[in-house]
Amino acid sequence: MEPHDSIAVLDFGGQYVHLIATKIRAMGVFSEIRDPDDPVESFRHYKGIILSGSPALSAHDGESGWSRGVLDLGIPVLGFCFGHQEIAKYSGGTVEHTDREYGAATLTILNDSPIFSGLSKEETVWMSHGDSVMELPDGFVELGYSADAHGKQSHRNSAIAHEGKKQYGLQFHPEVDDTVNGHRMLRNFVIDICGAKADWKIENQIEERSAAIREQVGDKSVLLLASGGVDSSVCALLFKHALGTDRLHLLHIDNGLMRKDESASVEANLTRMGLGPSLRVVDATDDFLGALEGLVDPEQKRKAIGDTFIEVFERHAAELDLGAVLLGQGTIYPDTIETGGSKRADTIKTHHNRVPLVEQMIQEGRVVEPLADLYKVEVRELGHALGLDAASIDRHPFPGPGLGIRLACAPPTDDLDPTTMRAELEAALEGTQLRALPLPVKSVGVKADLRSYEHPVLLVGPDPGWDTLTAIATALPKRVHGINRCLYEIGGSTPQQARHIPGTITRARLGLLRELDAFVMDALERHGLMKTVWQCPTVLVPLEVDGHGTELVVVRPILSERAMTARPADIGPECRAEIAEKLMSYDAVGAVAIDVTSKPPATIEWE
Repeated sequence: MEPHDSIAVLDFGGQYVHLIATKIRAMGVFSEIRDPDDPVESFRHYKGIILSGSPALSAHDGESGWSRGVLDLGIPVLGFCFGHQEIAKYSGGTVEHTDREYGAATLTILNDSPIFSGLSKEETVWMSHGDSVMELPDGFVELGYSADAHGKQSHRNSAIAHEGKKQYGLQFHPEVDDTVNGHRMLRNFVIDICGAKADWKIENQIEERSAAIREQVGDKSVLLLASGGVDSSVCALLFKHALGTDRLHLLHIDNGLMRKDESASVEANLTRMGLGPSLRVVDATDDFLGALEGLVDPEQKRKAIGDTFIEVFERHAAELDLGAVLLGQGTIYPDTIETGGSKRADTIKTHHNRVPLVEQMIQEGRVVEPLADLYKVEVRELGHALGLDAASIDRHPFPGPGLGIRLACAPPTDDLDPTTMRAELEAALEGTQLRALPLPVKSVGVKADLRSYEHPVLLVGPDPGWDTLTAIATALPKRVHGINRCLYEIGGSTPQQARHIPGTITRARLGLLRELDAFVMDALERHGLMKTVWQCPTVLVPLEVDGHGTELVVVRPILSERAMTARPADIGPECRAEIAEKLMSYDAVGAVAIDVTSKPPATIEWE
């Protein structure tokens, strides 16, 4: 078979690098992730090269040793964020560390270019950077500049080009879904500028991945940790296709952190898929709660959950007398990249399937992960091709650590200066009827491809309308230092203060969260929102609000396709009111809030 036209994506450690590749594959063009340090000559066969973003700072000569000679190959090049800055620097431009720019922005296009063919003069784009191109090199022109949601702050040189060299730089991220016409920009580059043929199809992946499974597994067996979610279900069917049922063993571990009645539902679904004879269900609640006892740090919790999964796996593999069994996991790319899966990526949070013990097993060749380079949307497409039923394909993602990362333990913080922060928040909220209450806990976020662990703020006041509310939530983390998440109080109270309450993972708190989560899911179903909302975590935060309760409940409905970026979802005033009324009826609940923050700067899960 003749080789496909292909595009190289240079991985500088940006969180979205594999998203770039999968978006190109979705066009029918093969794309490969490449190390920027690879020899220049190894890039000659590509139709085009894309330079990803990075947690490194171009202004401080970060990643100075990469193979910049690829820019002299005469192959079309497109750079995003850090890659945009490196293109400018290589040809003699200047890059400086400037005001940070996060979230949605308006790009005003100044000059015609094939990269923007078919687009309007103003486009909504997605920013996440702290460096900017200040002076252009010879031969380059400014294609456009950007401004924030309020039009108060503009950034020059947000899009640049040297048409003769077919080199283009975009300060924003066209690969994320929040850049409204980013797909068109990518297509303009890949198909029109590079001239790549669209002859690569996702349907080919079943046989290609099955062959890779057989090659890695050899004559051994695979024991798959089957959570019952989309990823593990698709993975199970792929293993079944590649190996048959005799060498496939499914282990569903009830870790005590599952949703209400979840394990019974998983067992029924996997049996219906014809996998019942391979399935074993184990109740390991005591193991997990014992490992989590007393832990409050999010990273320690995730690692404890991951290590316990492997301990239970090893124990039951031995009981099954499977010999040299390999561990199968339905790991997808967001799990690896957020855990610092490439050598340049910053660790945002450690996923349970990427703890050190699993990494060691991977190095030993004992782990099989046939979906590890795919995003959720691709996994769903693969599941459809494998015959997975629509209900399983469309179900909301549920994290491997389960309710363990939605039951926040949030240790108290000693770095919060409420007086200074409140003054900054008041200035940022001037002209609105909202007031912001900084919370004395922290949550995980991501800013400019780097992990942040900062304070959420609770917005209180009359509902300003969804568009205004989300615009405020986008602006505050940019303007006020030390916050990465904005919540809006929906329980009808006007909180004045919040006090930290020591909290750990206990059976009582888990039981409460299960009930609250089940009601939120039922409410979304009743209001016809389950297919609109991509995911909706319900989170317990150990806070006493104005002397009431011991928990702040946070509901986090979001819109996303690949989990690398997300926008808060509007579930409407009626659904919000119904949820708030029910949740406030519990004695332990002191307040109810909806999380209105995008990703970035806040991760989807609280921890």
